[in-house]
Amino acid sequence: MSNITDTMSADHHRCDDIFSEAEALISKGDWEQGGPKYKEFQEAMEKHFAMEEEVLFPTFEQRTGQTMGPTQVMRMEHSQMRQLFAEMAESVEQRDQEKYLGQSETLLMVMQQHNAKEEQILYHMADQVLSGEVSEVLERMEAV
Repeated sequence: MSNITDTMSADHHRCDDIFSEAEALISKGDWEQGGPKYKEFQEAMEKHFAMEEEVLFPTFEQRTGQTMGPTQVMRMEHSQMRQLFAEMAESVEQRDQEKYLGQSETLLMVMQQHNAKEEQILYHMADQVLSGEVSEVLERMEAV
């Protein structure tokens, strides 16, 4: 993948797939596989957030001089999602299917809106602003 939009959008899809697998397992009451699959999802999301928060967002902010723009909104949404992750992990620990599935539904809506903003706006802006250094930025993100 040669640009930020394609690379990060593909990672969204990877995380979404793991999320769907965890939800399907837990919907069937398969906690033995569903619990670890949820943990895998949460770890994948934290890695994705780290790539953005530790590399992409600071680099974008440095080049644009914007620290209170779209990256700040994305960080706030990451924080909201982390809260849901914690609640969902607790539901997994308690094997509370109803609670987990309710939180899962909320998280799905938040992720869909969040991903759309990143994929349709922020990543394209980053590809333009960072056009001369996209490869280097992607390498740094992969190293996180």
